[in-house]
Amino acid sequence: MRIIEITKEPVELYKILKFEGLVATGGEAKLLIGDGQVIVNGEIETRRRRKMLNGDIIEFRADTLQLQLV
Repeated sequence: MRIIEITKEPVELYKILKFEGLVATGGEAKLLIGDGQVIVNGEIETRRRRKMLNGDIIEFRADTLQLQLV
């Protein structure tokens, strides 16, 4: 599991995928989220602009990320 440090919350889900380099663009992130390919806190998430908070866990392909507010 990789820890992702955030300086403010909430952060939109698609932005995390984009900024962490898991997808090439925000548009690609939105499509993959809409297709149900992202899991947040153990449940499939299809809301592209889901507000992510400290402690949330994102699973995408082979990556698992946990958000940590600093």
